[in-house]
This record gives sequence, structure tokens and C-alpha cells, in this order.
Amino acid sequence: MATSAVGPGFLTQSAQFTQELKSAFACAILIATLASLIAQLNVWRVLAVANQRGQEIASTLLPGLGAFLTFLICLGGLVFNIGNVGGVALGLKVLVGLNLETGAGLGACLAIGVFLFKRATAFMDKLTQILGIFMILLMGLVAFSAKVPLAQVAKEALHPSHFSMVAVLTLIGGTVGGYIIFSGGHRLLDAKVVGPKRLKEVDLAAYLGIFVATLVRGLLFLVILSVVESGAKLQPSNPALSAFESFGERGRFVFGAVFVAASLTSIIGAAYTSVSFLRNFSWVRRRENTWVIGFIGVSALIFLGVGKPATLLIAAGALNGLILPLTLAVMLLAAKSPRIVGSYKHPLILSLLGWVVVALSAYLGVLSLKPFLSLWTA
Repeated sequence: MATSAVGPGFLTQSAQFTQELKSAFACAILIATLASLIAQLNVWRVLAVANQRGQEIASTLLPGLGAFLTFLICLGGLVFNIGNVGGVALGLKVLVGLNLETGAGLGACLAIGVFLFKRATAFMDKLTQILGIFMILLMGLVAFSAKVPLAQVAKEALHPSHFSMVAVLTLIGGTVGGYIIFSGGHRLLDAKVVGPKRLKEVDLAAYLGIFVATLVRGLLFLVILSVVESGAKLQPSNPALSAFESFGERGRFVFGAVFVAASLTSIIGAAYTSVSFLRNFSWVRRRENTWVIGFIGVSALIFLGVGKPATLLIAAGALNGLILPLTLAVMLLAAKSPRIVGSYKHPLILSLLGWVVVALSAYLGVLSLKPFLSLWTA
């Protein structure tokens, strides 16, 4: 599930910030990577030691908190998935010229097909791994041929000429916000990678997940930076596509293929993780794959009905910013509760750094609410 964070919003967001900050964006990526890793290590360790899902831990801490968290995760996951379905549609339009409606329907069918298998979760793991490798290879191919000022990037990563806290906070939210931080953690529970004795495996999985997301973002950054430094202007409506088009037909193909792969992995991750929060209900647990399929189907139908759900996407951004500080704070409190983790001693430095990320992500939540509130009061 390492590729769950790499969706269409992730790609577009990276392109936009690269255009705004140029080489200085390297510093934002570096800081956001460290903060995202801290958040993921804290959450996944507590999930594994407790051998409980996020909503179960929240309910143990405070009755009713688990239900509230489930509501936020499922609503946020649904709204994000509408954008993910749109991402597949856009990618297929670029690749083979399908209209958005046909592309959205085909993309949803491809994602649903994963959960028609008897061993759906095992197939899901393999497919997301293959798509992740596919994305990295394609991005690497284009990045290798790009003329990137590597010396300038290295300098700006450590001593940026200008800095954007909004960029850092947005990257953190896009990498481990909303349902994303639980995506891999819940998958580890299903794979029985639980208990204090398995923490090395949990840590390795967390490192790998952040590494993959950062590698894709880093390659995308280098590709787009080479275009921006050449003096080209990216289209505000689709900055990532316009950057790749600078490399001709090959670049256009890579963009379409990467967008389809990224969107599919995000659809699968969002649907699987959102439904995993409902597994406390026996009627969901008995037919989990059916619920995941329904979740994807509803996402596609809403996209087909609304077309460009701008209001929903802004609401998703607000939810994304608000969920991370709540979930991370819950896990940090749970790490100190013997009722949940028994005799396990959570590393002090990890806890302290975790609370720093809570404060930063709470600030992101305030920022993300501003456009949401202005939308409804306009």
C-alpha cells in the first residue's frame, strides 16, 4: 500500500509547487518527508503493538471517538476517491483519447476487478507493487533525459533562497493525511504483522512507504523543474500534463500512464482503508469485498453525475488537513496507555517529534478550512 499516497492530487500538487518554488521546493520535500515518516512510524507502531485498528484504539481511549473517526475517514476517503476516478479518466484521455465519462467507468471497473478475486488482498498487494515500480521506471526514464540543475537543487535543499510553510504542510497532508496513514497500517494487521516482536518489520514497511512516495515526488520534481528552468510556463489547469508535454509524445505517454497507475492505486487504497474502518460491523466484515466494490462504484457514479465536483474536492482538502492531527494525537495518547499497548514503551523521541507534527498538521487544518468556509459563505 506504499503507493496509496501517490494519487492525481499528489502529482498535480507537486507540479504546482515546483513551478512556484523552483529549486527551493527541494527543501519543502525534505522537511515534509521527515515529518511524514515521524507520523507514520508513530501510528503504525501503535496499531501493530495493540493489534487493533485505528477506530478500535480511538474507542478505547474515549467512547464515541472511534465512530467519529470512522465517519471522517469514510467521508474523506469517498470524496478523495471521486478525484481519483477523475484522475484515471484524465490519464486514459491522454493515453488513448477516451472521453472522461468512458475513462471514469473503465477505471472504476479495473479497480473493482481487483476485489472480484477470492484472494483479493494478496492480489491487491502485488498489483500496487507492480504499478509502483512501473511509475518509478517511467518517471526515472523522463528524469534521466531531463536537464536538471542538480548542484542548485542540493544547495536549495539545505539552504533555500525562499521557503513556503504552506508547501511543507500541504505535502505532509498529501502523504500521510486522511485515510492514507492507516492504509498500510491496517494492511499490516490483516497480514498478521503485529506485536512488539514484529516492530522491525513494521518500521521497515513505514520507511519503504515513505521512500516510494518521496521517490516518485522527487522524480516528478526534477522533471518539472527542468521544464520550468527552461523558461516554459505550465498551464494552471493541468501543470503536470503541460510539463510532460514538453518532452513530446514520449512525455505525454509517460504522463498518461503514470496518472492512470497513480489513480488506480489510490482508488484501491482509499476504498480498502475506508471499508476497513467499518469492519467492526459483522454485516460489513462478512462481505467486505462487496462493500469495497460498492464504495468504488459510488465514487464513480458521483463523478459521472457531478463531472467536476469542485465543492467536494475542497471539502476533501479540509478533511485531509483535519484528520491527521486528530489521528496522530489519538495514537500518541494510546502509546502511553497500558490498556492499549500493555507493557510496551514507546520511544520518547518519537513521541516528542510526533507532537511537533500534530501541531504543524493542526495548523494545516486551519489553513485548509479557509477556502472551504469561504466557498459556503460566498
